[in-house]
Amino acid sequence: MSDSMDALAKNPISSLLRRDVRFLGTILGEVLVHQGGNELLDIVEKIREMSKTLRTGFIPEIYSEIKETIKSFDPEIRHQVIRAFAIYFQLVNIAEQNHRIRRKKDYERSAGEAIQPGSIEAAIKDLHEKGLGLEEVEEITQAISLELVMTAHPTEATRRAVLDIHQRIANDVMELDNQMLTVREREQLRQKLLGEVLTLWQTDELRDRKPTVIDEVRNGLYYFDETLFDVLPDIYAEVERCLNKYYPDRTWHVPNFLRFGSWIGGDRDGNPSVKAEVTWETLLLHRELALTKYEESLRKAMDHMSFSKNIVNVTDELLESIEKDRATIQLNNEEAWRNEKEPYRIKLTYMLEKIHNTVADTPGEGTKYETVQQFVDDLKIVEHSLKQHYAYYVAEQFISKLIRQVELFGFHMAKLDIRQHSKEHERALAEVLAKMGIAEDYTKLGEEQKIQLLTNVLNDPRLISSPYIEYSESTQECLNVFKTVKEAQLVFGPECITNYLISMTQGTSDLLEVLVFCKEVGLYRREAGGKVVCTLQPTPLFETIDDLHAAPAIMKSLFENPAYRDSLESLNNQQEIMLGYSDSNKDGGVLTANWELRSAQEDLTDMAKQYGFKLKFFHGRGGALGRGGMPLYRSILAQPAHTMGGGIKITEQGEVLSQRYSSKGIAYRSLEQATSALFKVARIARSSAREKLPEDWLASLKEISETSLVKYQDLIFRDKDFMTFFKEATPLTEIGELNIGSRPSKRNNSDRFEDLRAIPWVFAWTQCRYLLPAWYAAGSAFQKFYNGQPERMAKLQEMYQKWPFFKTTIDNLQMALAKADLNIAKEYGRMIKDQEIANRMYELIRKEYELTSQLILDITGQSEIMDNDPNLQESIRLRNPYVDPLSLMQVELLTELRALREQQGDDSELLREVLLTINGIAAGLRNTG
Repeated sequence: MSDSMDALAKNPISSLLRRDVRFLGTILGEVLVHQGGNELLDIVEKIREMSKTLRTGFIPEIYSEIKETIKSFDPEIRHQVIRAFAIYFQLVNIAEQNHRIRRKKDYERSAGEAIQPGSIEAAIKDLHEKGLGLEEVEEITQAISLELVMTAHPTEATRRAVLDIHQRIANDVMELDNQMLTVREREQLRQKLLGEVLTLWQTDELRDRKPTVIDEVRNGLYYFDETLFDVLPDIYAEVERCLNKYYPDRTWHVPNFLRFGSWIGGDRDGNPSVKAEVTWETLLLHRELALTKYEESLRKAMDHMSFSKNIVNVTDELLESIEKDRATIQLNNEEAWRNEKEPYRIKLTYMLEKIHNTVADTPGEGTKYETVQQFVDDLKIVEHSLKQHYAYYVAEQFISKLIRQVELFGFHMAKLDIRQHSKEHERALAEVLAKMGIAEDYTKLGEEQKIQLLTNVLNDPRLISSPYIEYSESTQECLNVFKTVKEAQLVFGPECITNYLISMTQGTSDLLEVLVFCKEVGLYRREAGGKVVCTLQPTPLFETIDDLHAAPAIMKSLFENPAYRDSLESLNNQQEIMLGYSDSNKDGGVLTANWELRSAQEDLTDMAKQYGFKLKFFHGRGGALGRGGMPLYRSILAQPAHTMGGGIKITEQGEVLSQRYSSKGIAYRSLEQATSALFKVARIARSSAREKLPEDWLASLKEISETSLVKYQDLIFRDKDFMTFFKEATPLTEIGELNIGSRPSKRNNSDRFEDLRAIPWVFAWTQCRYLLPAWYAAGSAFQKFYNGQPERMAKLQEMYQKWPFFKTTIDNLQMALAKADLNIAKEYGRMIKDQEIANRMYELIRKEYELTSQLILDITGQSEIMDNDPNLQESIRLRNPYVDPLSLMQVELLTELRALREQQGDDSELLREVLLTINGIAAGLRNTG
């Protein structure tokens, strides 16, 4: 397995990628010989060569031979062959990620004065060259906002232990670039890598149990601990460096425009394991990590603060703060700093004790940090004193950076969102209202009756719940969640939880119900003068196509409701709205979903402006193309600039977390590009109040969307055989046994399509190589619009060249088509009991695939799919021969396992092999869910 990516590129820097892949492939080959003998390596090489040959030209005899070879494997050999291909992909992924860091460094070395495209400096320089003045740039820094929210959505199939090994291998492979290594050191490095790959081979890729919610919380915090705590302040430092370079007339300290949040431990929609006590434990873990990181930073700072009063003059403010600490904090002899001439170390010793006392909640005024600001104030005293005697480097590297970290992460590390399904609130409130005699059956009221009742409750200072009334378990849990949020804001700070997301928002009452529960615990209250104080905002999540259509009317009703409008005034007149890419795509297909999401943003922004409110859109994107997945910076650039006035939030979930944030270099580049995109969009928004698009473009895409919706829903909802085809031709059931998330794959344990979550929907289609949710129905829609009229094709081509949103949509379709493989997908049809269904459905999908591919080429003017991105095109092309054997083995294994289960049997080892192929294909195709 040593020659895989030879064709990737021809320039010297890319040859290093080929070197790394070849090097790691050779080491894996040695591990295969060590663990399975030459026989194992020979088998793997034979399959690899046959698969590569088939990719250069389909030869029926070789295709039959590779399938027969796979069928002939005994279970032990088959198991090892699956793992060989799966681990190979893990190593290739490591090499490719390392190469991204190498390319950035190489650019910076070789470019001289040239500035890298997509960098922060490129964006700031562009502001300067476009003539924006200092005040305008300052307004932009005050206005831009990006919050990235980690979720525990179960598409990360890789265990944490395996990711740790990956990180060690990545660090060692990067060391191969070190020209100072001696021959002996290089050989030692090779032996170390051989040991790591052997460890990887001998480590179980599969979890033996589903992760708990707290496991998922710890997994999410891993990225804060390993990369984000250090990388985020580096982004801010680079922004300020560039601003000072191009706008030197002031000293810059930009506001906190880039933050990370989390759903993990707060998202209870469909996950019965997320209880109020789990949310509380989550917040404790967040605080524990934050304070631990601050302690580490203070100890590191102490090592560099041996400044002596015998040599430098420190500020009176610093000395006075030390005396104040001495008067209130008792240190034992081991903790106290004995050298009285080193005031900084004395001060930091007291600060460390305050951090410890904050964790322990030690009583006594001045003994701990009651607020984050108190900690920042201490740090600023130290910073100011250091700069008085020109110790700027130490001040900036160790104290200024820590101040930024404290401003970003507080004592809560990441803002936690709460999410619950709208029906849960309705059921709980119905019980509360019935027991108080307010409404016999709230659920049977009409929407207008509900709105009036809820408004009356909000305007009435009396509570409608009581600790002396016994409620059902689910209603009590609902009440407990709001009590937990209230307590959390008091203990961890008001910023720890500020938003409550409502899944499947379908009416105004869905938000007012949440506001009523807020009122019950003091998160919403009307003071004596009539002013409303609200510290938790109900946030609607509009997911389906129908919900997106209804969204403007729902929000208009809320903005006209005095009780709700008053709550917005206490929240800076800003409303957050979440848009779901996954369920809208599942409901209406990729073209329609993208168009309807964009249209909803436009309509909602216009409507909110009429009422004087700003909107902050929260984009619920997954990693897969069928769930809105794309590079972070592209997802920002794809938004209409004028809709981002209130900032933007985007989910980061599943395998995307490890791909973007497990390495500091990759994390920095991803966040740098995102920051650059923010500045670019902000400039565009200022240069024009609105993106000026020809009306006929909008009308054309609307027409295309409507055709696509009918075509998509004809298959998904109206074809009587579709669900049979989907369930039998994909590993949907088996994915649910992969133990990759604490949340069930279906809502309410239902077999209805509507209750199937979007993640397993997309994951299953990716595994069988159709990738249907990411492209289906686009071809028919474009074809009907074009209809052989050259002027219409010319219009589509112009839209592709000049409209970023349309170009992004087309390029995402290209990527999905490139990753799909209908020849391999056809093999999965052999698992369908009724072959007439299998053949009919396959032909229907194949024709749409070919039509879509041809129309994309016509629109883009390309000769081949993905000619627009040769590096990715080649990567996909070179990965496919290694994914194909895994797919063919998966079909054989699924067929055998399902036949056994139909006879009431089972085989844990057979299931294990199926799950290994799922992991391997996920690693090979990437962005699977």
